[in-house]
Amino acid sequence: MRIGRIEFEGEPRYAVLDGEICDLVDGDLFGAWRPAGRTVPMSQTRLLAPMSPRQIVAVGLNYRRHAAEGGRPIPEAPVLFLKGVNAVIGPGEPIVLPNMAPDEVDYEAELVVVIGRRAKNVPEDEADDYVLGYTCGNDVSARDCQMRLDQQWARAKSFDTFAPLGPWIETELDPEQVRVRTDLNGERMQDSDTADMVFSCRQLVSYVSRCMTLVPGSVLMTGTPGGVGFARTPQVFLRDGDTVTVEVDGIGRLTNPVRREA
Repeated sequence: MRIGRIEFEGEPRYAVLDGEICDLVDGDLFGAWRPAGRTVPMSQTRLLAPMSPRQIVAVGLNYRRHAAEGGRPIPEAPVLFLKGVNAVIGPGEPIVLPNMAPDEVDYEAELVVVIGRRAKNVPEDEADDYVLGYTCGNDVSARDCQMRLDQQWARAKSFDTFAPLGPWIETELDPEQVRVRTDLNGERMQDSDTADMVFSCRQLVSYVSRCMTLVPGSVLMTGTPGGVGFARTPQVFLRDGDTVTVEVDGIGRLTNPVRREA
């Protein structure tokens, strides 16, 4: 099932998406909800980010080829960091290159886990019970801040618009071997699948829940494959006027234009 968050009649609403039709729902997607008994055409709506998360927990170096391209060893435990919730945008919204750090902004395609219920100390074999579904994400990163200017990643990962999510939540995906890719201006930049992950989605949900309580509506960004811009020769960074698309098989395509901050 695909669940989208849409703008309808000026308000955000959740809906079950079926082709070009939206079945509106009432209530709390992360609590009790029910069909509203009303359908509307997609043409009368606009897709928003599929949730407004209270937490964004991200994982670094979780694809073997990505660790290798950066000259880093395979981690023995998940490398966790946080992104500010201010960074969330939805499909079609622009990634803004900040005036503070406009020159080395990079893309990172990710499979994103959407947490459906409060998760604390979750056993790995029960992790699926705490997952509502999956969406696409782009862990946009200012590499100069991340790698040279700061001693931690918070600023580099949390500029406004640096966490595109969407286009919707897919509740029936098996994340164990899913293809993940990025196109930049129509050119394929990343193309891998989750079989290259160091830690699976189930392992990550369990591990993170032992570090901190995951609340409903939180998202877990599970790492990016090889092919990021900073590791290329020559390096490739996002520029004003670019279009970047993250695609995850079984979910869909998340496309965002790139703009320079005014």
